[in-house]
This record gives sequence, C-alpha cells and structure tokens, in this order.
Amino acid sequence: MLMRDVIPQVLNRGTAMLTQDVLDTPPQKTFHHAIDIYLKDSNAFMNTYFARYFEWQGICRERWFHECIHDNLLAAGGVFVTKRAHQEYVEETFPFQRVDCYLNTFQVRQCSAYLLFRFCVGGRPVSLGYQQIVFADKERRISRFPKGIIERVKEYELILPELAS
Repeated sequence: MLMRDVIPQVLNRGTAMLTQDVLDTPPQKTFHHAIDIYLKDSNAFMNTYFARYFEWQGICRERWFHECIHDNLLAAGGVFVTKRAHQEYVEETFPFQRVDCYLNTFQVRQCSAYLLFRFCVGGRPVSLGYQQIVFADKERRISRFPKGIIERVKEYELILPELAS
C-alpha cells in the first residue's frame, strides 16, 4: 500500500505546482524533447490517448539520459527502475500537433530522484507528470548512482517552494 507521506508534499498537492511560475530558483538546465502527435496516437474523437503521455515520459527520460547524463547506462553500471509514475491532463491535444516535453529533476538523492515532465503545445501546458526512479546495479539491487552521474542529474534539479502542511 502506498503511504502518502512517502510522496513529496509538493507532488501530493497536484502537478500544478510543477509549472515554471512557482519556482523560487530556476534550474541550471532543462532538457527539451519534441514529439509529433500522429493519428495512431489518438482515438476516434481525435483526442490523444492518455497512455501516450506515459510512453512519452519514457522516451524523454531515455533521450535525456543518453544525451545529457551518460551515453550508455549499462556501461555506467546499472539501470533506472521506475518506482512510481503519475500523469495528469491539463488540456486536450490532437494529431499533427507538436508537443514539447521539458524534463527536470526533483529531490535528487544518492539512489533515487524524481523526474518532472511538462508537456506543452505552443507554450501552453497540456499535461504534467512525474516519475520516481531508483538506480539498480546489474544484479537489479538498488544502489548508489555511479560516480559523476549524480552531479549531472542535479544540474536539472528544480528547487520548489516549501509548502505548509
């Protein structure tokens, strides 16, 4: 059973807190990846399938890690394991729109971190979400991030305002 107290309070309050306008200090870096929506990504009403956003979280995460953190995770000594994931709609999207995905990190620790995803069309947020990831070694045991990687992951970290309970 998931205990609410293990989820950072800012994420418990909804992903509206993940918008750039609430930040005390902007991150050093934000990763950007563009995604085009096609007919296969939508239903008969031309709305984008909700599941696509989870798929796009994974695509963005892989591209970010490959381009910005380490070009071969297995060579770095392990894998990312998704412990939890959340996605929430803000506005509908449709085929042939370009979705800009922005990735930042939050609460980077020795073995885990949150990845925050903002999906936008034309500068407007259309969906927001997060993943909590843990690092596992080749034997699939939770372990510390390899030397040097944690510093690169922290370059993308958001510092969000403290919230009262």
